[in-house]
Amino acid sequence: MLVLGATGTIGRATVRALVDRGHEVVCFVRPRAGPRAGPGGKLGADAIGQMLPGASLRYGDVTDAGSVARDGFCGETFDVLVSCLASRTGTARDAWKIDHQAHVDALAAAKQAGVAHMVLLSAICVQKPLLAFQQAKLAFERELIHSGLTYSIVRPTAFFKSLSGQVDRVKQGKPFLVFGDGRLTACKPISDGDLGRYLADCLDDEERWNRILPIGGPDDAITPRQQGEMLFAQLGHEPRFRQVPLALLGGIRWVLAALGRVSPRMADKAELAGIGLYYARESMLVLNPETGVYDADATPSTGTETLAGHYARLIRGETGDDRGDHAVF
Repeated sequence: MLVLGATGTIGRATVRALVDRGHEVVCFVRPRAGPRAGPGGKLGADAIGQMLPGASLRYGDVTDAGSVARDGFCGETFDVLVSCLASRTGTARDAWKIDHQAHVDALAAAKQAGVAHMVLLSAICVQKPLLAFQQAKLAFERELIHSGLTYSIVRPTAFFKSLSGQVDRVKQGKPFLVFGDGRLTACKPISDGDLGRYLADCLDDEERWNRILPIGGPDDAITPRQQGEMLFAQLGHEPRFRQVPLALLGGIRWVLAALGRVSPRMADKAELAGIGLYYARESMLVLNPETGVYDADATPSTGTETLAGHYARLIRGETGDDRGDHAVF
């Protein structure tokens, strides 16, 4: 099988799970790639190989259709394409280039290589597509569904890393920041490891074939305020919260959008502000299309790793804060 997006944290977890299950895994990566990499990446071949033990590496450019076919599939036959590939920023240009076009090109090459099944890591927020990256992801989901391939489209809720940005500030005695009263949204966060194993199991579990699969972690849904309370309790600190008005974030976005009419750079910043505003007011749970209400009970769960355990490991220094572009605070 060929794996795209293998050097990200979820990609690495997925490759580990695939290798553990005995699959022959080929990862198509940039010549210099890796977490927190800027344009062109920062890690060389040896470092990438150490991140992906048990997998074969092939190098090329996922945004170049010719490179995907020539350097990735190499004229060989493959059974499965797994993609954990996602745009780094979520800006419109980046999203349509990576979340849509790169996947369209990979799908075309996969068909030529005899691929029968594609496992796609998407996002639960495409249920309410108000942003460019959501629209780009959804557009490719539709192409995959109508491609004739067996598909498994996995839409996870929030990741542990996206909820870890305030651990250090709380350790330093600072208040936990929340939008509104901290109870506006909820999610069922999932670890990289549990998500990687879920993606790998899509290959053999026929109940996950030709389906869109929302998935969260093993805990009940949790609000940002509850996340803060959990963190304060683990540190033995008295809970302190600072409320950030949603109107402030909305105002910032409006100003940036106005400037973006004459400046592409400001337009990108407006899109990023819009992403922040979206996550501040929308839950990462299954959305009931009839009522428009997010439903924690309808959001499936998997795995064994909990957010509380992740926070404890961060506090003890047993794991790192590898948020990259998931950083908010």
